Amino acid sequence: MSEYTVAGAVGVEARDWRAAVRAAAGLLVDAGAASAEYPDACVATVEEHGPYIVLTPGLALAHARPEGGAHASGVVAARLAAPVEFGHPDNDPVDLVLAFSATDDGDHVAMLAGLAKRLQAGLADELRAAGSGEGMRALLDGAP
Repeated sequence: MSEYTVAGAVGVEARDWRAAVRAAAGLLVDAGAASAEYPDACVATVEEHGPYIVLTPGLALAHARPEGGAHASGVVAARLAAPVEFGHPDNDPVDLVLAFSATDDGDHVAMLAGLAKRLQAGLADELRAAGSGEGMRALLDGAP
């Protein structure tokens, strides 16, 4: 994923799923990949469509449409200090939130495909084991 803006954070405080999504998407804002409105657009997506972003046990993938404020393509990871409930019947609670931004539909699909491949190869467990935000960033970037 080295062609994308990447970042990571460990020990992210979040009282509920909305705060967890905002915190993860906020890393995209901090990195310059998204506007200040993007975290709220990510929350609105879940409010509209439900907790479908909770893909596997403990893992959520927050995102919004490009027009929600994506400035660049990026992916970030936030490991929560304490797990939160999203309301998913099988995969709650969530302790790891990935957030991504994409500037167009093609990049959106390409990023999802790349993340799916990396997640199948164990990326979530590697991110959970990372000792720092920099370690998470290196994992997302594909560094050994």
